[in-house]
Amino acid sequence: MTTSNTNEANTGTAPAGAVDADVRAELTRLRDSIDNIDAAVVHMLAERFKCTQRVGHLKAAHQLPAADPGREAQQINRLRGLAESAKLDPAFAEKLLNFIIAEVIRHHERIADDALNGTAGMTGTAGTTGTAPDAGE
Repeated sequence: MTTSNTNEANTGTAPAGAVDADVRAELTRLRDSIDNIDAAVVHMLAERFKCTQRVGHLKAAHQLPAADPGREAQQINRLRGLAESAKLDPAFAEKLLNFIIAEVIRHHERIADDALNGTAGMTGTAGTTGTAPDAGE
C-alpha cells in the first residue's frame, strides 16, 4: 500500500476526483441543509435571547433571584421529553440546557448588578454580548 493509499484508508477520505459526482452532489445538498438549520438555530436563539433579556430586567426591577431552580428543573425535564420524542439523546439535550442555564444565570446576575449600581441599560443585547438566552424562563 502506498503512502496516499494508507492515508486514505486511515482517514476514510478519497481524492476529490475519485468521488462519484452523485455522491458529491448529495454531500453538497446535505451540507446546505445543515447550514440552513444552523442559521435557523442562531436566529431562534437570538429571538429567545430578546425575551430572556426582558426577563432579566424584570427580575432585577423586582429584586428576584437570577436563578430559579424549580423552573430550571421543569425545563430540563421538559427538554429531555422533547429530546426523546425527537430521537435525540436526552443526556445531550440536558447538557446543552445546563450550559445555557449557567450562562443565563451569569447574565441575569450582571443585569441585577447593573441595576443595583445604576448602570442599568448598559448591558448589551443579543447581537453584541454573545451571552446565551435564559433557559430557565
